[in-house]
Amino acid sequence: FEKKLSPDTIKAYRIDLRQFCEFTKGENVDKDMLNRYIKHLNQCFAPRSVKRKLASIRAFYREMEADDLIDNNPFEKLHIRIHSPQQLPRVIPEAVVKALLQNAYDAYTPHDRWALRDIVVLELLFSTGVRVSELCALSPETFLLDDRGLRLLINGKGRKERVIQVTTPELIFLIRHYCDTFSETIQSQGVILINNRNRPLSPQSVRRIIKKHLEKADAPYPITPHMFRHTFATSLLEAGMDIRYIQSLLGHSSISTTQIYTHVTAQ
Repeated sequence: FEKKLSPDTIKAYRIDLRQFCEFTKGENVDKDMLNRYIKHLNQCFAPRSVKRKLASIRAFYREMEADDLIDNNPFEKLHIRIHSPQQLPRVIPEAVVKALLQNAYDAYTPHDRWALRDIVVLELLFSTGVRVSELCALSPETFLLDDRGLRLLINGKGRKERVIQVTTPELIFLIRHYCDTFSETIQSQGVILINNRNRPLSPQSVRRIIKKHLEKADAPYPITPHMFRHTFATSLLEAGMDIRYIQSLLGHSSISTTQIYTHVTAQ
C-alpha cells in the first residue's frame, strides 16, 4: 500500500516468501540457514531471480525487526554478492517480424473475429512497446480512439503513468473494425482484448497467440511478448529517435535502463 506495488509484484513476493518458508520447514533461521538457501537458489534460478528472491526475504525480516517481532535479524551479518552477467535484450529479426505478421494476416477472413483479434494483439505489441501485462489491462477508459488516432493511457510499473499515441492509418482502421466487432463484449468485460471464451485476454493467452503464428515463421529461437518491447525500442533507436523520448515511451525510471538498447544497436 505504501509503495503502491502492482498486483503482479505482490504475487511475486508472495511466491518468494512461500518458497523460503517451504525450504526452512519451520526451523530457526540463522546465518547458516540463509547461506544454504542462497546456495539452493543459485542452483535453481538465474542470478536476477536470486537477487529478487533474497530482496523479498530481506525486506520481510527488516519489517519484522521494525515491528519488534524478532530480536535478531539473520541478514544483519550476512554479506551477499551475487554475480549477474549483463545480458543484452534479445530482439526479433526483421525477417521474423514480417513473417509473423504475414502469417497472422494470411489467416484472416472478414468473418473470423479471432484472427482479427490476433492481428490487433501482434500489431499493438510491435507498435507500442507495451508490456504484456499492460496490454491485457487495456480498458475502455485507457484505450482512447477518436478522429486523431489512438491514445493508450498506460499505468506501468511503480504506478508510473505514460501516454502512447498511435496514428498509422492502416492500424487505426483495423482497430476501429476490431472495436466494432467486439463492442458488446468489451463493454460487458471492461477490457479491450478478449479471449476465445469471451473473457479478458491473459498474458498466457498472448503467448499462445504468438506461438501459434510463429509455427509458420522461420524463428531462430522462441519469442516472448517482452521481445516485442525490445524490438520496438531498438527499432526507434536505429531510426534516430532521441533516447529520452524512447525512455518516456517505455516508462523507464532511469535513462540507464534505456541505454542498454544502445549496446544492441551497436551490435
